[in-house]
Amino acid sequence: MKVMLFGGSGMVGQGVLRESLLDPDVTAVLAVGRSPLGRTDPKLRELVVPDAGQLTGVEAELQAYDACFWCLGTSSAGMTETDYRRVTYELTVSAATTLSRLNPGMTFVYVSGAGTDSSEKGRSMWARVKGQTENAVSRLPFKATYMFRPGIIRPMHGIRSKTRSYRVLYTMLRPFLFLVRMVAPDSMTCTERVGRAMLKVARDGAPNRVVSTRDINALGG
Repeated sequence: MKVMLFGGSGMVGQGVLRESLLDPDVTAVLAVGRSPLGRTDPKLRELVVPDAGQLTGVEAELQAYDACFWCLGTSSAGMTETDYRRVTYELTVSAATTLSRLNPGMTFVYVSGAGTDSSEKGRSMWARVKGQTENAVSRLPFKATYMFRPGIIRPMHGIRSKTRSYRVLYTMLRPFLFLVRMVAPDSMTCTERVGRAMLKVARDGAPNRVVSTRDINALGG
């Protein structure tokens, strides 16, 4: 299986990259991003692009892949809906449209989030935009599309978020994570399980197009 990864420098992307490189069924990983990841592996090839939404000039590099893991995203904190939609909806849909044309047999996995609003009409700005993005990606002619909606994600194996506010939050929550796992296990997963679950749905599919935290833990356990 040949897989493509967007957002490999983020916390989720780092976890997906790690599990992809460890998986014996994965023969090649193409990491697409604005800057190099700074790691080497026989399976790994990197493609540096200034804008993931503008892939016209590199289409020859993006063909013959079985799966794409879209882990690229940003926090909505401090952003207007117009700006957040530009980097969340417009960029994702532009790239996914190109990939669906080049790889109609591809499985596309989009990292959304718990609480995403599929109706596109709710009061939460980020949830509406994520819902719009999910719906648009689902309409593209891929072999299959899956929307991952994780809740709390525990970073493992030295992985850290690039977002300072998230790092602070995880530091504050660390003493309580064990309790959360005991009391509400379906509200939390980890980077390892997210990566393994993505590989599982790319390889074997899944019963539901929307993949909750509970589903992630079952698929990636």
